[in-house]
Amino acid sequence: MKEVTIAIIGNPNVGKTTVFNALTGMRHKVANWPGVTVEKREGHFTHGGVEFHIVDLPGVYSLSARSVDERIARNFILKERPSLIIDVVDASNLERNLYLLLQILEMGVPVVVALNKMDSAEEKGLKIDPKRLGERLSIPVVPLVATRGEGIEELKDAVLESCRDGKRPEPPEYPGFDGHVRRLSELLNGKVENPTLIALRLLEDDDEVREIVKERAPEALDEYRKILREEGKTEEELLLALADARYRLAAEIAGYAILERMERMTVSDMLDEVFLHRWLGIPVFVALVWMAFKFAFDIAGPFVDAVDALFAWLGEVAGEHIGNEMLSSLVADGIIAGVGSVLVFVPQIAFLFLAFAWLEDSGYMARAAFVMDRVMKKFGLHGKSLIPLLLGFSCNVPAIMATRTIEDEKDRILTVLVNPLMSCSARLPVYALFAGAFFAGREGSVVTAMYFLGIALALVMAWLFRRVIFGGESSYFVMELPPYNRPNWGLILGVTWERTKKFLAKAGTVIFGTVVLIWLLSVFGPGGYIGPEAFESGEALSKSWVAWIGRALEPLFSPLGWNWKAVVGLVFGLLAKEVVVGTLGILHGVGEEGLGEVLAASGDFTPVSAFAYMAFVLIYVPCIATIGAIKGEIGGKWAAFAVAYGIVLAYAVALLIVAGGALI
Repeated sequence: MKEVTIAIIGNPNVGKTTVFNALTGMRHKVANWPGVTVEKREGHFTHGGVEFHIVDLPGVYSLSARSVDERIARNFILKERPSLIIDVVDASNLERNLYLLLQILEMGVPVVVALNKMDSAEEKGLKIDPKRLGERLSIPVVPLVATRGEGIEELKDAVLESCRDGKRPEPPEYPGFDGHVRRLSELLNGKVENPTLIALRLLEDDDEVREIVKERAPEALDEYRKILREEGKTEEELLLALADARYRLAAEIAGYAILERMERMTVSDMLDEVFLHRWLGIPVFVALVWMAFKFAFDIAGPFVDAVDALFAWLGEVAGEHIGNEMLSSLVADGIIAGVGSVLVFVPQIAFLFLAFAWLEDSGYMARAAFVMDRVMKKFGLHGKSLIPLLLGFSCNVPAIMATRTIEDEKDRILTVLVNPLMSCSARLPVYALFAGAFFAGREGSVVTAMYFLGIALALVMAWLFRRVIFGGESSYFVMELPPYNRPNWGLILGVTWERTKKFLAKAGTVIFGTVVLIWLLSVFGPGGYIGPEAFESGEALSKSWVAWIGRALEPLFSPLGWNWKAVVGLVFGLLAKEVVVGTLGILHGVGEEGLGEVLAASGDFTPVSAFAYMAFVLIYVPCIATIGAIKGEIGGKWAAFAVAYGIVLAYAVALLIVAGGALI
């Protein structure tokens, strides 16, 4: 048998990623789906002498194609025609998960059900018989506890047997709709592929299907209108009636498979009593975020010292062994000093990623969204906005792309506009540098304050934009809380490494190129070549192009207490926020080793002006990649607006901090 393509699908939070990783053994690659920036993962595994190519479809609740993820999943199944679909079903929430399975069965594609989280179902007092479920659905059902690797080999056996068998399941029949489906299918037969599926989608008033039917079988469209008149329903009412019929069938199938239900208080229930408490929920959220930063800074200390020593040694070696003066300065004063001053913070960033990956995998982040929804609603943000905003803590670019799940256009634009205020990982080196230099012993608290300042400003600006620009109220937010999970350290470490690797990749490209540019502007000036003396003498550096740029803009920032070197850091930070640290390292003639001490002793900053500088970096113009993402998602006009309001807001907040500090 040649290579077989299969797809894996499931609701969010059912353990689909764990099953995918268990099948592929982490042999996968990540790209984007054609035409969109939604992540696409593919992998391979061999079983029974057959090579399987497995595609991980986005986590969705249905295939109604009302969001980008749903369209991707549905179009892949219909157009790419995989040989088989693995539907990962959460056994502890069987009825809800069966809705998606019924829609897959409507497509007539061979399906194997991976009945995951059997341990969670047992903990909830549910006794499920996978064999009865398989008999009722007429498809293979394999029980799993994917986090422990239980059932994975049996799942591979079922996939192999089903692919060899090639048997296609019968589409489900919905009481009250069987006659309608038959009437439409007869008119569509021979004119479209899978007439039963097209008939069901027409009854759901699917826009794409309506156009296909209008072109190929207009008589079926007339029959659909006749059905509406007979039922006395609008298109929306008939759609809801069909959805209700699916839920009733899902409930009936779940009832057949569940042999015993025992209501019992689970650990998840007990945890939710605290994490979702009306008054305790938000303080717990704040405390957990603070603990994540405290963990990152305290644990990373020895690793930071080790990286610090490494780059100090590299700088000395480069200075001693490279004979050419200009090349030696480029390597030691430019590349090692600039890139090294950023990379020294990689341990802190990696440990922070680790902490947040653990919170995500545990199931807590969904609770954080639920808790914060009450607050967000008051500020005019949609509940679905929280997930893109939380993603902004990693990187604003994919976070902005994630707003595509928000159906209302006003809610979506509003979420995109305030997303750059969420403090991405690129700003962390700046926070770490200044917090360590001016707030020793309180680094975790100061950095946490920056993150919460970003959240507070995002809420305030959302409230202002909602009332001044968009008007109206945000729509309601409905979400399903996943069960709490035991830590899957393989997945957590994998996510941590992927995010850290992206940070390192940026250091090897954008940051590298920028520090070389800064070095060139530092060793050359209006009068010509200055040489490495620029990094040893303030007088020599003052004759460079970089000083010329800084002094031209310095008057604008003098009310904030910053000199031209600080201004130059902000200018080059437009390319990437990490570059701010590299720039300051070059301009002060030091690498990562001792930059904090040099800043603290230089007199360029006070604790107040340093805190204001951190706030400015948080708020002002997002990086070039983020501006491009905003333009691509909601247009150039809104991208220009985001840049303009960011500059004004950053200056105003920094000025307030400086003025407040002077009063105190």
